[in-house]
Amino acid sequence: MTRGYWIVRADIRDADAYKDYAAANGAALAAFGGRFLVRGGTFEAVVGAARARNVVIEFASYADALACWNSESYRAARAKQKGGVEAEILIIEGYAGEQPGAGIPPQPENPASE
Repeated sequence: MTRGYWIVRADIRDADAYKDYAAANGAALAAFGGRFLVRGGTFEAVVGAARARNVVIEFASYADALACWNSESYRAARAKQKGGVEAEILIIEGYAGEQPGAGIPPQPENPASE
């Protein structure tokens, strides 16, 4: 079974409403096994228009990703945004096919561990 993902690109128009939403969405995400892979962070838009905030949330399956979005608990969290966010949000099925390279991608060196 392939994993499911939320891919979110957003501009925050009302910071206080967004903070209320962010404080409330954790319970819904946890109930469906969601985990953040990307939550803000430094980025460079190399092609196309950018949004201020980018988020990728991983779920065990595409069905779990959809179920979380449609859940009452997430709807309640989303209502706290009060229209203060402009966004594009995709719920997408992960890829389980052959990869161009083998194994785990190289990890950055950790100078603190030396």
